[in-house]
Amino acid sequence: MDLHSICEQVIALSKSTGEFIREERKNFNRNTVEYKGKNDLVSYVDKTAEQQLVSGLKSTLAEAAFITEENTENSEGEFQWVIDPLDGTTNFVHGVPCFCISIALLQNKKAILGVIYEINLDECFYASQGNGAFLNGEKISVSPTLNLSETLMATGFPYQDYSRLPEYMQVFDHCMHHTHGLRRWGSAAVDLAYVACGRFDGFFEYGLNPWDVAAGVIIVEEAGGSVSDFSGNANAIFGEEIIATNKNVFSEFVDLVKSKFNQ
Repeated sequence: MDLHSICEQVIALSKSTGEFIREERKNFNRNTVEYKGKNDLVSYVDKTAEQQLVSGLKSTLAEAAFITEENTENSEGEFQWVIDPLDGTTNFVHGVPCFCISIALLQNKKAILGVIYEINLDECFYASQGNGAFLNGEKISVSPTLNLSETLMATGFPYQDYSRLPEYMQVFDHCMHHTHGLRRWGSAAVDLAYVACGRFDGFFEYGLNPWDVAAGVIIVEEAGGSVSDFSGNANAIFGEEIIATNKNVFSEFVDLVKSKFNQ
């Protein structure tokens, strides 16, 4: 399998679909928004973009199955495309300029390729197994920060599952007092891309789905970072929780999260 060639095709598809999303944002009517659940927004833009991506990816790798957020197609197989057609829908709906397309290719549930296209800044982050991570053609790497006290961390606020909020707030409180600060971009995929290129030193969140993180996992790993669930295990894609940092602060941050979440 020529992952480099496949990656180039996915990048081109992401950018063409991103252009559709960018154009729709100009005259978007919030009255068209639907609700899949509490604070879980979706629009015709998400659905149409996903259909475009599924159609294009079928041409790229015919034998691959799909995991899609908007249920355009979901199937099982050795190879699976994992698609979030618009990560940061709430930002999109409100006109906040941070949202992206996120696409990963899994082989036996492990990410082997990932593309995250941040539409507003025209920044395309991508990686494939063993080939490094890139941003618009330039190789990227995670930050060299040595200590948690010197990090800028990113997170996502719980918006549906509040059952672990007290534990989450303990980690939040520690980071507020013992790091350079916390940021909440509103897109887990963008957060992970920013960890991969060193803008953030780490990211953590719970209540996530595979389409939120699958592409980001391999991009961070190929950029030299470490990724796990809250227990430090390699279950970030399907474990509904994630820690992603540079290797220098990984153990320190995992220990912090484990201590607060009683992992």
